[in-house]
Amino acid sequence: MLRYIVRRLIQTIPVFIGVTILVFSLMHFIPGDPAQIMAGESAPKEQVENIRERLGLNDPYPVQYWNYVSKVVQGDLGTSIRNGRDVTEEISGRFWVTVELAIYSTILSVFLGLIAGIVSATRKYSWKDVSLMVIALFGLSMPNFWLGLMLIKWFAIGIDLPSWIPFISNTSWFKPSGWGSFQQVILPVITLGTGGAAIIARMTRSSMLEVIDQDYIRTARAKGAKERVVIYQHALKNALIPVVTVVGLQFGGLLGGAVLTETVFAINGLGKLIIDAITARDFPIVQGGVLVASLLFVVVNLIVDITYRFLNKRVDLN
Repeated sequence: MLRYIVRRLIQTIPVFIGVTILVFSLMHFIPGDPAQIMAGESAPKEQVENIRERLGLNDPYPVQYWNYVSKVVQGDLGTSIRNGRDVTEEISGRFWVTVELAIYSTILSVFLGLIAGIVSATRKYSWKDVSLMVIALFGLSMPNFWLGLMLIKWFAIGIDLPSWIPFISNTSWFKPSGWGSFQQVILPVITLGTGGAAIIARMTRSSMLEVIDQDYIRTARAKGAKERVVIYQHALKNALIPVVTVVGLQFGGLLGGAVLTETVFAINGLGKLIIDAITARDFPIVQGGVLVASLLFVVVNLIVDITYRFLNKRVDLN
């Protein structure tokens, strides 16, 4: 196991190098001069040239890339062009907001998706199966931003809210961990969790149907095992591998920032930070945000691969 983890970590090095090269190159092809943005539209050319020289923008691209990577290795992601703040501080202030939103949304997705998938698989072609899969299809087809707007209309504008659901238009930032924060993430979590639950439900149903027809399931039933034991201890455990893959991809994607949902609910998360930085041509913020999101995605995939081994001992990690 340890050898596998070390090998996977080594394999991620070329991935990060490729990500840094791609992001660094794309940012420099986008129209807009960072030095001009910092100096202002009416700034004299001498001032703009001084800023370009100070930032190293006059150096060849390979030299600029090498300087950037050298700082990143030391933990320095640069300085924001817009406000002069450290990029690490900018990202850390938004990162935990996105992490909290991603965790809550994933928990909701897994809870609803597994229940719906198991019920559909064990009640194959019944009215419960058909109804749940129709609902799941609707959840897959429904855009998150539309659902978010409808939830705001129904629960934050159209009716009087209970004391534990705050008015969304007054919510621009998640509070620190605790009930204050949980109150504010209810509607965003529902918005993100429903789509993920629909995917997990369909994947769980498909995987469970394949497992239920296996010989060892029929053998367990022939031995007199209770149906609950057969479903949850034998069938579900072996059917979870593709489900875990889907959950890992969804969680990694949410950590990269749910841009539309964060925009609809005025959540200052990592995704919104990256979009705002792209609009302002703030290259260091964009590069730092994408690097952090890429690192998290690779780590999540590594955890998913390790989880395979715990779910099925026959999975070879060597």
